[in-house]
Amino acid sequence: MPYLFCVYICFKLWIMKFNIAVMSGGNSGEFDISVQSGEVVLKYLDPNKFKVYPIMLKGTEWYYTCKNNSSYMVDKNDFTVDVNGGKIKFDCVFIAIHGTPGEDGKLQGYFDMLNIPYTSCDHATSALTFNKYFCTKFVSNFNVKTAKSIVLNKSSKFDIDSIQNKLSLPLFVKPNNGGSSVGISKVNKPEHLQAAIKKAFNEDDEILLEGFIKGREITCGVLQHKGEIIILPVAEIISKNEFFDFEAKYEPTLANEVVPAKIPTEIEKECKETSSRLYEELNCKGVVRFDYIFNDDGLYFLEVNTIPGLTEASIVPKMAKSYGMTLTELFGILVEEALP
Repeated sequence: MPYLFCVYICFKLWIMKFNIAVMSGGNSGEFDISVQSGEVVLKYLDPNKFKVYPIMLKGTEWYYTCKNNSSYMVDKNDFTVDVNGGKIKFDCVFIAIHGTPGEDGKLQGYFDMLNIPYTSCDHATSALTFNKYFCTKFVSNFNVKTAKSIVLNKSSKFDIDSIQNKLSLPLFVKPNNGGSSVGISKVNKPEHLQAAIKKAFNEDDEILLEGFIKGREITCGVLQHKGEIIILPVAEIISKNEFFDFEAKYEPTLANEVVPAKIPTEIEKECKETSSRLYEELNCKGVVRFDYIFNDDGLYFLEVNTIPGLTEASIVPKMAKSYGMTLTELFGILVEEALP
């Protein structure tokens, strides 16, 4: 009898599904894209392995909406949901929030305190990489080329002439903490600089002015599975706008994303090797996308996206498909790597 009972318990544990919270939304200009990413994750996570719960984050409101459209608030004391007297606990959180608080380390710190695993980089890596200025300074320590830059906050005293003395035009003005090119401007004329600075400050209290690098834009996705680094095919981004702005990123007719990129072999090799090295040096987890510009002078690091877009039109899903990996496989790997 004890033997049969043990077999029964083992069988029950084997067929049990993990409860996975898929968090989307957030408190930034990337809210809508995050919702779309979350929907794709919900669509493709394997229902035979995981019981998936969509959790929406909007300011201080965190809630689960079930299939009959009833909503239940999340108890932030322990990140659980009470549904008709039954308490749902989560084995893992799939963070699909681009921007704050999902990509800047805030949620990661919260889940660390609750000892709940999640699918992204930890709080320290997320905070570092979300700050573009700090990240480029850190990356430059590993003999990786980066653009010249200046960081300003709202209390900074500056004048247009001093900026032009340090950075020649054209240049980019962007929020220092943010993604999806929200609030970014390319400035070609001095008289447009003040307006670009104001636009960026509307999105963030700290902004980055970055020298323009002429060249071709490429990006590389990296993840880890069972101790092995997986480097996805390099993609080239060819924007029909002046640069790969928010509109070009999410309007299919305004950009071509060539996967795999048709680039020189030596550039592809350097891009993959650099991305793999930075993934380890930055202590990354989950799937991460590294962006670069290359020209005759070499490869220049632009930024790292620790929670890249996961819509079916996004770059990482296209890379995975080119690699021969389905979205079900990709998302399953991310959850399995996060689970203890």
